[in-house]
Amino acid sequence: MTQRRDCPARRVRMSAHDPHPSHIKKAMSKHHGFRRLFATDQMTLGLVLPLETYAEGTTPTMQDHLDIVRHAEAIGIPGLWLLDIPFFDPSYGAAGQVFEPLTYMAALASVTTEIAIGTAGIVLPFREPHLFTKQVASVDLLSQGRCLIGLSMGHRVSEYSLFGIDYETRSSRLREIYRLYRILAEHDRPAFSSEVFGASPGGYDIVPNPPFGRTPMIGINGAGQDMAWVAREMEGIMMPVTDPDKLVDMVASWRRAIPDGSFKPISMVGFLNLEEDPDYPFRRDREGFHVGSRALARYMEQAREAGVNHFALNPRYTRRPMKELLEDLKTDVLPHFPALSVGD
Repeated sequence: MTQRRDCPARRVRMSAHDPHPSHIKKAMSKHHGFRRLFATDQMTLGLVLPLETYAEGTTPTMQDHLDIVRHAEAIGIPGLWLLDIPFFDPSYGAAGQVFEPLTYMAALASVTTEIAIGTAGIVLPFREPHLFTKQVASVDLLSQGRCLIGLSMGHRVSEYSLFGIDYETRSSRLREIYRLYRILAEHDRPAFSSEVFGASPGGYDIVPNPPFGRTPMIGINGAGQDMAWVAREMEGIMMPVTDPDKLVDMVASWRRAIPDGSFKPISMVGFLNLEEDPDYPFRRDREGFHVGSRALARYMEQAREAGVNHFALNPRYTRRPMKELLEDLKTDVLPHFPALSVGD
């Protein structure tokens, strides 16, 4: 595998007057996780955790989960994505990877060396911004710059009630937490004020700092926001998997939203039902899509030609052992869509 550079343990934070676009560009050009997954005219493959197939039931066993993650990295899977499901609600029938995502991300980083690890995504309205800032910077630093944070607004009304948060305020609450996160993570001893989350006259820092100046933020399904806001404020977007004939329009809508025409990747995510027949054609269903491994590679090539940069597959509904799924990806998909080189 490619040898990664050591990332700095400390950096100088930007001032409020530093040019925002150049700061972002510099950070993304150095961030290991971002560079492993995203580049212009390139497509990479990711997997949504848990790395376990369970078409029936609601909760994975998580048996040998760290060994399977190490195996996924060894065969060349470039990225992993974690879900954020604070409370298990049987009516939704999903517990995700069971473990809290930022905690689990730190554990995954400790047993891997190259693979990018992201969230798809953190339900930001549930997070307290000061502690969230410290958690994200800590994980990004401990992983040596392999952390990417996908953010979502969440859609489970029952969870908002459990947190004592008004569901109708979720969109504005996400924007306010995000605003404070950027101030706290990227400015030196900032002054700030918020009607909900306190205030500071300045002079206080949250440490550690993001190792490369900024941890990449990805809007999961737009994070419930206007696409123009996501394109301006975040480093990329992840959308639900779509039919082949809709790929070009999806990418075009995203690119039109980017204010300065800079490179901000667009990704897709979906439930994968990997069929035994490698040439089984792409077919959508209610839970995601069915496809064979060689047909998956052909679909990903179409997506790359349309401008999609990354495809995150959730293996849950595949009715075959995870070992077989990984072997098919290794043989028929990864040779065409390898991890990108981070370099020196």
